[in-house]
Amino acid sequence: MTTNQSLLLERYSMLEYILLGDLRDLLEEPADPENRKWLLAVLDCLLETLPNEFDLQDEDGYMSEVLDRHPHWNNQVEQLHRNHEQLFLKLKELRGRIVRDNWIAPIANEVRRDLRDWVLTIVALRRRETRMVQTAMNLEVGVGD
Repeated sequence: MTTNQSLLLERYSMLEYILLGDLRDLLEEPADPENRKWLLAVLDCLLETLPNEFDLQDEDGYMSEVLDRHPHWNNQVEQLHRNHEQLFLKLKELRGRIVRDNWIAPIANEVRRDLRDWVLTIVALRRRETRMVQTAMNLEVGVGD
């Protein structure tokens, strides 16, 4: 990955972090038309940012630095990679529900609950990715005595 790509990926990651914080804050607010408008704006930004971020991560091979050191971790890396697409599609579906549905309390509360779950899922994915990279870089595989 070039320096420019690394900087761009860092910017996308920071933007994702900020947008997730904004999303969490909005989910604490009452479900009214103004809140709905801001929710859609944040979701639109996330739906634009996430594919760009994922594409940059895939540029040199997703988690290639991990697989270079530990090729037998391929199944775990592939599972994390599949989660990217699933998270994107789920977020797109949730945005569609906000647009389509009347923003009445039962529907709004259900969508908001699902959005909270989505945020927890993407945060957990990012933690698993970080933990895997850290473990791969720090794991010393030696020979027994």
